[in-house]
Amino acid sequence: MSQALRKLTGNIHRSQTTAIFINQLREKIGVMYGSPEITPGGRALKFYSSVRIDIRRIETIKDGQTSIGNRVRTKIVKNKVAPPFRLAEFDIMFGEGISRIGSLLDVAVTEGIVRKSGAWYSYDNDQLGQGRENSKRFLQENPEVAVQLQAKVLEAVGLLEEEEPEEAEEAREQ
Repeated sequence: MSQALRKLTGNIHRSQTTAIFINQLREKIGVMYGSPEITPGGRALKFYSSVRIDIRRIETIKDGQTSIGNRVRTKIVKNKVAPPFRLAEFDIMFGEGISRIGSLLDVAVTEGIVRKSGAWYSYDNDQLGQGRENSKRFLQENPEVAVQLQAKVLEAVGLLEEEEPEEAEEAREQ
């Protein structure tokens, strides 16, 4: 593995390609200190990787009795291109991928744009729904509300500039 990765890393970098390796966890027996979890394949994969992400399912998302996705928690274990050790939680929906609406709802709650009281989610004095899945369904069925919410979220996290009144713009020009 070490020899193969040594030969591959230069070519991967030059061609601006991303190679993704998926691995599973094994447990060491008799470990007293530290984590007993190891990834098979030796040390080369850990050494040559630029980004390592630990992904764990924290709950199954169900619609009645049917599983429709998983809520996952990710931890950046190693990162040579950005700050490491960040945590994130998001939904992976079967047949869809990462749920954009679910992430939008999570950030809106974190930023205080959507208010959560008990199991109810509300936005601008409108009830989105009781429970997270019902609120996600409401946003999917009402895309105009989702677009409006997305604009407020992007503005709150600093990815979208606020629209300035014309008077302030004119005063700045003078």
